[in-house]
Amino acid sequence: MRRTLLGIYGKLYKKFGPQYWWPGDTPFEVIVGAILTQNTAWYNVEKAITNLQQKKLLSPKALSRSTDSKIAALIRPSGYYNIKTKRLRNFLTFLNSKFKGNLSKLLNERTDLLREDLLRIKGIGPETADSILLYAANKPVFVIDTYTKRILSRHGIAPKDAKYEKLQNLFMSNLTSDVKLYNEYHALIVKVGKEFCKPKPKCALCPLKNIKRKKG
Repeated sequence: MRRTLLGIYGKLYKKFGPQYWWPGDTPFEVIVGAILTQNTAWYNVEKAITNLQQKKLLSPKALSRSTDSKIAALIRPSGYYNIKTKRLRNFLTFLNSKFKGNLSKLLNERTDLLREDLLRIKGIGPETADSILLYAANKPVFVIDTYTKRILSRHGIAPKDAKYEKLQNLFMSNLTSDVKLYNEYHALIVKVGKEFCKPKPKCALCPLKNIKRKKG
């Protein structure tokens, strides 16, 4: 399995090169982006992030002081803006109550404890929590998304209905625990998923077309 996973990574990196993901100037911007990107394309999130930047609201303190109606209006491009406003507010409430608004303390919390904390926040599931852990906190946690599930099932590496934790363990038990590797690998999966491994795949052109599960 390790050889198979490294083979996938090697082909994707050779095809696409480094992805420089996650786009964000600060850890808090990454966290906001991780929450806003649920059920929408990234270019819509970028519009919402830009709106928040222009109003100087991309800090925990500034966003906490803003009203829900103002936040909702600014993040409208990301879709489900009222729901996402509540999710942002839920995260801020957690940050302010447990860490007194100190984002550095939150990000420095032990990985397993922080993941448990994040998953207790209403509206934050495993993918969003792990994106925050990997991309904002720089912790070695592999992110699983729809593209990952689709690619693994189509290549016979994991069943289509495999649970999130099982797929995550597949990567984390077979690859070196490395933030840079996990970051780049996930970004490359997103890239090939968007360009080739779509619901209607472009298999003939895909860099993974000859990938087969190997022993070991």
